Amino acid sequence: MNRQIAVIAGPTAVGKTKFAIEAARALDGEIISCDSMQLYRYMDIGSAKPTPEEMAQAVHHLVDVIDPSQPFSAAMYQKMAKEAIEEVFSRGKLPIISGGTGLYLNTLIYDMDFSGADRDDRLRLELEEEARANGPEALHRRLEELDQDAAERIHPNNVKRVIRALEGALTGHNIRDFRECISKCKDYDINLIILSRNREELYDRINKRVDILVQEGLFEEVDCLMSRGLTEDDISMKGIGYKEIIGYFHGNYDKDETIDLIKKNTRHFAKRQITWFKRYKEAKWLNISSYTNDEQAAEVMIQWLRNR
Repeated sequence: MNRQIAVIAGPTAVGKTKFAIEAARALDGEIISCDSMQLYRYMDIGSAKPTPEEMAQAVHHLVDVIDPSQPFSAAMYQKMAKEAIEEVFSRGKLPIISGGTGLYLNTLIYDMDFSGADRDDRLRLELEEEARANGPEALHRRLEELDQDAAERIHPNNVKRVIRALEGALTGHNIRDFRECISKCKDYDINLIILSRNREELYDRINKRVDILVQEGLFEEVDCLMSRGLTEDDISMKGIGYKEIIGYFHGNYDKDETIDLIKKNTRHFAKRQITWFKRYKEAKWLNISSYTNDEQAAEVMIQWLRNR
């Protein structure tokens, strides 16, 4: 049997950090972040990174590893994550992947090959064929799931631009049917758990978390990043919370409008994440709202991971 890794995924604000720490403590594991924003240094508040107290409760990997001015890709994430997984295995520990970035998660769940000189041409041909077979709207929906900002800028009928944006997002990934079972991963035996909550509860948590992030200094964090020379053109600054506050500093919104926009965009993002995760047919879904408290739900999750 392949070596086992645990994956704890779910939409933003569902409670992944807390549940991953509980799993790491109970199962002698180490946490490998699968969050496209927590990779960046200096972006602590807007990315809702684990606090120093949380980091002290379990070993964390792939947090604060790159400068926000650096380009980053799914291929780079795959390489770094696999290196971290091997490091955790070398200590006899359980690797626990925790996060909500679906594209990065796919690099580990599926046998995604980023090598090969002809990968760009091959990918482009596959995307063009998909547009012919399913129509430009279907291709645009795929882009929307991977890069919401690009999808908002590009009209669905502009197939060439949609394909270029998808090439950048996929970084050479050959298109695969996401309905494939996760057991096709060759390297690991993956135990995938998706955390969820009832929609009203999740949206309430999102709204409250945005208020907390603002109180903790989110506007000041963005101001500091801009003083470092970062702009809306940097990939790192396209994350929710950062792009809206850049708009605030440019005079596009007042502060209350900015906060409301962050909340709205975060709720929409959570909805898209849930849609993405529904494609993982072998995942176990844990609706935390169904339990008396988070601790009870965490115990159920730990039993699922133990009994694999």
